[in-house]
Amino acid sequence: MVGWVLLGALLIGAGFGVASTWHAYRVQTHPLRAVRAGQRLVAVVELADDPKRLGSKPFGGPKVMMRAELLEYRLGGRIVRAGGQVTVLAPASGWKSLLPGQRVEFGARVARPWRADSTVAVLRADAPPLIAGAPAWWQRLAGRVRGDFAASAHRALSDDAAGLLPGLVIGDTSALTEHVQENFQETDLSHLTAVSGANVTILLGAVLVSTRALTLDPRVGVAVAGAALVMFVVLARPSPSVLRAAVMGAIALLALCTGRRKQALPALCAAVIGLLAWSPGLAVDAGFALSVLATAGLIVIAPGWADWLRAHGWWRIPADAFAVAAAAFVVTTPLVIAMTGHLSLVAIVVNMLVEPVIAPITVLGAIGALLACAWSPLAALILHCTSPPLWWLLTVSDRAAALGASVSVPTGLRSGLVAAVVCGLIIVGLRPRAGPAEGADLAARGGPAGVVGADS
Repeated sequence: MVGWVLLGALLIGAGFGVASTWHAYRVQTHPLRAVRAGQRLVAVVELADDPKRLGSKPFGGPKVMMRAELLEYRLGGRIVRAGGQVTVLAPASGWKSLLPGQRVEFGARVARPWRADSTVAVLRADAPPLIAGAPAWWQRLAGRVRGDFAASAHRALSDDAAGLLPGLVIGDTSALTEHVQENFQETDLSHLTAVSGANVTILLGAVLVSTRALTLDPRVGVAVAGAALVMFVVLARPSPSVLRAAVMGAIALLALCTGRRKQALPALCAAVIGLLAWSPGLAVDAGFALSVLATAGLIVIAPGWADWLRAHGWWRIPADAFAVAAAAFVVTTPLVIAMTGHLSLVAIVVNMLVEPVIAPITVLGAIGALLACAWSPLAALILHCTSPPLWWLLTVSDRAAALGASVSVPTGLRSGLVAAVVCGLIIVGLRPRAGPAEGADLAARGGPAGVVGADS
């Protein structure tokens, strides 16, 4: 049996190695790589996600950034039809209202990619685009729901809360105020404003609890949860990051529902293999690595730590909350340090303090989003109920950021390896010496709302 497992692992590894080499070769030999940096061309692309604001006052006016699939470009009277992923940097005016799936034509200057991923070039546009094609009907519907949701939030909440709520529910940070964003970065709460496995876990858990309360057949509950998952993916945009979150959230929910890590861990490994086969670019995606690590921490480490805390006198709810926050922090810290050089000394406590309000915000926000396009007064009333938990979340982040309790360390591989060694020693040193081999599941004890720190 072990021999077959090793053979399968070798074959899968070899297959991924060949595929990644071929993919890297195609990126390096893409025709755009031969175009001189700074040269102008006319590009036709299909947008892959929503335009993301880069800041309120960057040099040259407000800018937005978006991923896109290159369809063709014209240079010196020559038309080159080539695929490939590009990053578009453009002025906010004329671009911020575009939808994923929309085809646009625009003039731009070519720049080299910023990261070593599957991006073949950065296209710096300096004027509004020409619309060359409409997005799919479901993208238009999702855009309408997102717009109505944001409008209802602004009618019911303060500016800071209204900008934060769509980010917490569907990852829409277009209206997030700058100082809230800075506070979240300082206190390691930025993962809350990205679509993560926590969102999916909370929503699916709420659907399953509701179907059980209505005494529906379990198979009906599973079907309803599946439909809710598809609707959430469409609303949050079916980008690789959202699909990654959907899979990771489903795996986390499996762990929380079954209480069997022996089933959840192989499922996580299978999900990682499937996602990498579907989207090879995830292999160099930091969010993917953080999501996998945090989910593994929830499955493998957090239950044992929660059991140990309860055995030493902690109440169930704080023990579960602290165990999840601590496990996610420890397993993701090496990668965060390697990428950003930022280490928050209050991250575990802050995540533990805000964790209880994330589930009610997410559930009420999702209900408000669905009602926003049908009956806005009722949606505003539902969203107004999120004011107290949003106030708590904003207050905790603001007070914690004011402490300045963060450390800046050098970025890079060396710092990440040192942090990995330290975190590994912490995990080994805090490993429970006694307890059931399998460990009780957190959800069976009224466990946490989701995976903390799954996306940063």
